Amino acid sequence: MTSTTWRTALDGLAAIGAGELTSEALMRECLQRVAVREPDVAAWQYLDEDRALEEARRRDASASRGPLHGMPVAVKDLFSTHDMPTGCGSDIYADHLPASDAAVVALIRRAGGIVMGKTVTTEFAFFSPGGTRNPHDPTRTPGGSSSGSAAAVADGMVPWALGTQTAGSIIRPASYCGVAGYKPTYGLINTAGLKPAAWSLDTVGVFARNVPDARQLAGVLSGRDLTPSRPATPPPRVGLCLTPQWEAATADTEQALREAVRCIRGAGGEVHEVSLPASFDELLEAQRTIMIYEASRSLAFERDLHGDQLSDQLKALLDEGSVLPAERYDQARRIARACRAELDRLFADSDVLLAPSAPGEAPAHVTGTGDPVFNRIWTLLGTPCVNVPGLTGANGMPVGVQLIGPLDGDLTTLEVADWLFSRLQEG
Repeated sequence: MTSTTWRTALDGLAAIGAGELTSEALMRECLQRVAVREPDVAAWQYLDEDRALEEARRRDASASRGPLHGMPVAVKDLFSTHDMPTGCGSDIYADHLPASDAAVVALIRRAGGIVMGKTVTTEFAFFSPGGTRNPHDPTRTPGGSSSGSAAAVADGMVPWALGTQTAGSIIRPASYCGVAGYKPTYGLINTAGLKPAAWSLDTVGVFARNVPDARQLAGVLSGRDLTPSRPATPPPRVGLCLTPQWEAATADTEQALREAVRCIRGAGGEVHEVSLPASFDELLEAQRTIMIYEASRSLAFERDLHGDQLSDQLKALLDEGSVLPAERYDQARRIARACRAELDRLFADSDVLLAPSAPGEAPAHVTGTGDPVFNRIWTLLGTPCVNVPGLTGANGMPVGVQLIGPLDGDLTTLEVADWLFSRLQEG
């Protein structure tokens, strides 16, 4: 964003509240950025400029409606919107207009926010890439499936965007695009009106330029106060957790973690190594088992009646899930429950864990959306996760680091993420 009155979402809110900036002026800035950059980035699935400006003028003409008053928010095209098409990344739902809003969309509007438009998602939030490009390098992927949301925020087209994570679709694109991505504790934010992929994994989260901005929007959507309860977070206790998937990390991710550790220790924080119990080695496969078993049932209508409009990749995944024995699914769920029961012990000496967000810099767009290998187990466990941006790889592309908190430890996780983000910016 290039405004002289604000540079973050919270700045924009303050400027609108003080009468220094109108919602219409802010919206025009966003739309001007879209006009310049959308041909290269392709972040938007649906955007009606006249509608967005009219909504902004209505906010300017009314008293404040709440903590998002006058601010644009982008919505992943997986959430129902009663006044905009919801395509779910598939031709099956081209021009589909739902009868109602998803719960989170309704809450954004209730709080005075403006749904600016719908951002590109992959096909039903799985792995077939959309057309969105990484705003830092259009030859690279922005990640998936929340590709358009991450790219739009990273490129300054919108202050906030909604995303979802079933495997790694908030943390990974946030890392690739260089923004803050927050996946809350499972169930913290209502999923009603979200096209389901896997009901026991799907988690609603947010993208923003920084952690305090992410905290503001997530607080509205969850109905919780996620602002710090004290003026400053004391130096945290951080457990460095390389995870059993460490062999997938590139030199860029290894360097990012080293820099994060150096930054934490330099600011007075404690870093110690944490090894996951051997039982956690089974989580990666358990997450995939649960995901494809549930997806084959969530998307039964699309597979059975519109299979010719699905990608070969998605059809194969759904077909595999449909013949998966229920016993294997139940065993995967038992593994997840057993590992969740060990989380309290895992966090006994750590406020948060520090782990990779992604294997490295964003790979080439033609290779797909990247590997969620460092996200899957935390999604299955339901823990809060934050991608902390601010570091880069050998080619100058963003490489984030991931902070993971205990179940329901969202406030502490966000506090430590903000603490680390601020110090990375200083260094």
